[in-house]
Amino acid sequence: MWNDHELTKMVDGGIPFHMAADQAGNVGRAYGVWDENQGIELRGRFIIDPDGVIQAMEVLTPPVGRKLAESIRQIKAFQLVRATKGAEATPAGWEPGEMTLKPGPNMVGKIWEVWNPKMEK
Repeated sequence: MWNDHELTKMVDGGIPFHMAADQAGNVGRAYGVWDENQGIELRGRFIIDPDGVIQAMEVLTPPVGRKLAESIRQIKAFQLVRATKGAEATPAGWEPGEMTLKPGPNMVGKIWEVWNPKMEK
């Protein structure tokens, strides 16, 4: 209902991913976001990879909204890391096309020698 009557009016072209409804609260209970006292789910966002593994989650109380652009940025970052089989990592605030990091023992304690967010923007 929220997607059909609200989101489609707020986001040009609609939401670029699937959304599900859970009126009975079964999924909410499984993910730990069901509020038994109120009979509602807290606002939860879960990024689940193709293997069914939760890679990220965020749960907010109803008065605080989420930012769709941040969810999409994170999905793109997870996709890049998966595509490179972990050979690349995305630093904080990474956007597609920006520099990635090459994880390994030689990076421990030296990330700031390679990446400085103040210089990028």
